[in-house]
Amino acid sequence: MIVLDGIAERQKVPVGAGAPVDAPTVVDASFDVVSNPEFLREGSAVYDTFNPDRIVLGSGSDKAIAMMKELYTPIVERKFAEDTSIPQVPVVVTDLSSAEMVKYASNAFLATKISFINEVANICDRVGADVTQVATGIGLDSRIGSKFLQAGIGWGGSCFPKDVSALLHTAEDYGYDAELLQATINVNTRQRLLTVEKLQQVLKILKGKTVGLLGLTFKPDTDDMRDAPSLIMIESLNRLGAKVKAYDPIVSQSGVSQGLSGVIVETDPQRLADGCDALVLVTDWAQFQNLDYGKMASLMNAPVIIDGRNFLDQKKLEQAGFQYIGVGR
Repeated sequence: MIVLDGIAERQKVPVGAGAPVDAPTVVDASFDVVSNPEFLREGSAVYDTFNPDRIVLGSGSDKAIAMMKELYTPIVERKFAEDTSIPQVPVVVTDLSSAEMVKYASNAFLATKISFINEVANICDRVGADVTQVATGIGLDSRIGSKFLQAGIGWGGSCFPKDVSALLHTAEDYGYDAELLQATINVNTRQRLLTVEKLQQVLKILKGKTVGLLGLTFKPDTDDMRDAPSLIMIESLNRLGAKVKAYDPIVSQSGVSQGLSGVIVETDPQRLADGCDALVLVTDWAQFQNLDYGKMASLMNAPVIIDGRNFLDQKKLEQAGFQYIGVGR
């Protein structure tokens, strides 16, 4: 028989979910609950496990907090022992509900930051400014920072959409109208369709045209298609009568493309470009920077490329014969 002293929450749970379990009236008072949210990036989980930027522990039990601190001691002290100029990993101790809130608030803030720079990019498009230069300028402010200030076609995946929506619904459950969170979602939804509008502006009528998507996954170095911007773009382009092709380094080779509808998944970039009227950079895979764009341009009906991540070298693309269109530049 195994007797547990308590339980540690690692995965996200609704804020306040651990409180009833932790209450002495529900279970034995010696049973402790600790909220220990993980901050692992998809594709970098192992590295992030051993190199956290902070450790959050939430509980009403001093005993439970002490046990969790002991558990994390090797990780907290490892880098400091190797190099005393590197500060130890900060350990943040909170109450249970606050720790549960930290994970949701972190992802909601990052999503908001992306939606903010996308909003700025759309203004830049209208006034003739370059959002990449604007992002550099504001990112040097130590209060803001440069991370998550890359304008593009919006965020997706499993975490940001779910966490922003969960925090929004939690606010609604408690009678609060979280207008900023709702605006973050609205801006992101609109951002995905702005790429289709750019295609309409340059190609005029999309019906009968062929559009190629460079990338399908919501981010590079993963095969995750959950809430990927490419899915909304494919649906919208199909509705407007366009033929859609796509190439993705993982999706094309792994067979994950099964279940995708309204798109022809090609096996290499040149097959993708062949017969296209425009290309759209959807996912910023590193290898997309070094494709033979000259050859690809020669295979297209019209060498137009929309860089949905402001990721490619504009000068290189124009020298290859492309009409280059970025986001907010």
